[in-house]
Amino acid sequence: MIPFKVDLNNKTAVVTGGAGVLGSVFAKAMAECGAKVAILDLRKDAAGAIAREIVGDGHVAAGFECNVLDLDSLRSARDEVLPLFGRPDILINGAGGNHPGGTTTKDYFDVGDMENVNVRTFFDLEPESVQSVFNLNFVGTLLPTQVFSKTMLNSVKPTILNISSMSAFTPLTRVPAYSSAKAAISNFTQWLAVHFSKQGIRVNAIAPGFFISDQNRALLLNKDGSHTERAEKILKNTPMGRFGIPEELVGTLLWLLDENSSGFVNGAVIPVDGGFSAYSGV
Repeated sequence: MIPFKVDLNNKTAVVTGGAGVLGSVFAKAMAECGAKVAILDLRKDAAGAIAREIVGDGHVAAGFECNVLDLDSLRSARDEVLPLFGRPDILINGAGGNHPGGTTTKDYFDVGDMENVNVRTFFDLEPESVQSVFNLNFVGTLLPTQVFSKTMLNSVKPTILNISSMSAFTPLTRVPAYSSAKAAISNFTQWLAVHFSKQGIRVNAIAPGFFISDQNRALLLNKDGSHTERAEKILKNTPMGRFGIPEELVGTLLWLLDENSSGFVNGAVIPVDGGFSAYSGV
């Protein structure tokens, strides 16, 4: 159950990465508030499975295969969504992720590590992996916005919501590619908010703190379910002392989507992080 409801009846919402842990929670919350939800994901079966759950609960949704880095794929998805649900009023850019080749093994560089084949240093970062991470997060937000925002120009009070990260505020150790890409998302959110302001399209972003998802589970949890060293460091620097659960993002999501509640909020990046971004570490 969602914490509260806003009126999204007669609205169409498009969610990229909609079969992921966070994307699926967003899709279900919007559907429960009356929106018709188009779930876009690279994994068509996974998108369809989430849609069937939503439909089974008495709401309206459908799953679509979509590659957010391919304009033809995005246009094809758009052309399937429009006749089924009408033009979108809401776009959630939820697709994103990281790649091991764009991460370092250690927090701090040590010259001796350059001779250790088991350690990936800054100098060992793979250009292709770094580009892949940047593309998935930033370009994978830009392209869907290009394709779907054009159809939103005549919608009533449309809104776009991007997904930033704690890495955008202060870069996390080990993940330079991901941190840079998410910083670009925050900047792009502000740019878009200004660019579309005269057309009535609001653009904001949520910056989640640390939530256990399919992408980071192996980094945060050992095979026995205990916390890894990195997880313990995160929790030590999260004043609330725990990981978030995806449903705790829903209140901020619905607030940002509701024109009556946040109609003058534009270009904002809202942290939902248990105090992580507010804590100096001392």
